[in-house]
Amino acid sequence: MASDRKPTSSNSIPIRFLDGEDSPVSDQETNGADDLEMNGAEVSEEPEVQETPHGGPDLAELVASRAELKRLQTALSEAQDVLARRQADFENYRKRIERERQEMHNRVVADVARKLLPVVDNLTRALDAERSLEASESPEFRHFLHGVELISKQLNEVLESFGIQAIPSVGERFDPHVHEAVVSEPSDEYEPDTVIEEMSRGYRLGDRLLRPAMVKVAARPRETSTENS
Repeated sequence: MASDRKPTSSNSIPIRFLDGEDSPVSDQETNGADDLEMNGAEVSEEPEVQETPHGGPDLAELVASRAELKRLQTALSEAQDVLARRQADFENYRKRIERERQEMHNRVVADVARKLLPVVDNLTRALDAERSLEASESPEFRHFLHGVELISKQLNEVLESFGIQAIPSVGERFDPHVHEAVVSEPSDEYEPDTVIEEMSRGYRLGDRLLRPAMVKVAARPRETSTENS
């Protein structure tokens, strides 16, 4: 009846119960495991963990972004420095051009004024001389004299519009920077070194002296000088 028994499948794994401590794996069990591998069955193992470098591509991108940001900040700082220097240079250039333009303007005005002031002086002297005779002259002459006075006033206003100012003299203390003493005269009315008469009017343009005023200066009275000596 041996022929009726079915052959045992080669894929079956025999189970053995052992008493006591574990014994080494038998050859039969080893053969069974080898048979499983031969038949294409995979033996379950602990999955291997794939370690990647720290950070990976994201860290590299972050480092590159920071480097680019630093470069841009440096370029911006350099551009701001260049702009500040250019603005300072332009401001200095603008001030220099304005100063040169003002100096040129004052130079031209001064040259014209120096040629025009003698005409103003002569006109003023003529008016002063005619005013002393105005009472004895006819109404027509007085009307003419009044017209000349208006012209003289208008001429002085034109000079003032260019920044030309007359130098105060009579009653002022003598200043050698703006006054030129033509003569001195003892006076009881004025303190010594006081301008008592203006012989020729002086003019200035801003801080520039066009011409000094020709003046008469008060001196100490002779009696007082004799007593002191």
